[in-house]
Amino acid sequence: MDEAVHAAWDSYRILEKRTSEKERRQAQQRVQAAMDTHGRDEVSRGSVFLVGVLTAHIIGQQDCGEEDRLDPLSDLIPAVIRKLPGFELADPAQVPMVTGVLMAAAMGMDTVAWRDQFGTIPPKEALVHNFVLWLLADLFDSLVEQPGATDLLMRETFNSMAAEPG
Repeated sequence: MDEAVHAAWDSYRILEKRTSEKERRQAQQRVQAAMDTHGRDEVSRGSVFLVGVLTAHIIGQQDCGEEDRLDPLSDLIPAVIRKLPGFELADPAQVPMVTGVLMAAAMGMDTVAWRDQFGTIPPKEALVHNFVLWLLADLFDSLVEQPGATDLLMRETFNSMAAEPG
């Protein structure tokens, strides 16, 4: 699943405007290679996994008792869902499922296990999970007031995973 999760993050990097053209091409190649090796569904499940990780990270980041913190159910999820129509390719019919994944994440559930109970992830839904991933990363970057913070955090995580003896 590591390669699939990495490819899922590469999907974010393809969407991110700060990604250079060369890095974008490399990310597209890694996504394609992961899909060829592990299947499109595994990469889609990687996106669902990362939605869970980022949601938990955003919620956990705010557990310092601040009064202006985002409430997952009344602030975080609606803020993300409201921005989905801004993505031209986001199919509105996929919103209930991606909302369910966000709800599962906000409640501390395993997002992949939750999503798996509904069968394989169709391509239109997978695309919307990628948009949600981008929106969560953008939200986290805004909360820490550091553009690219999420990408840096994820790259460091992948690098440390690659360095661990297997």
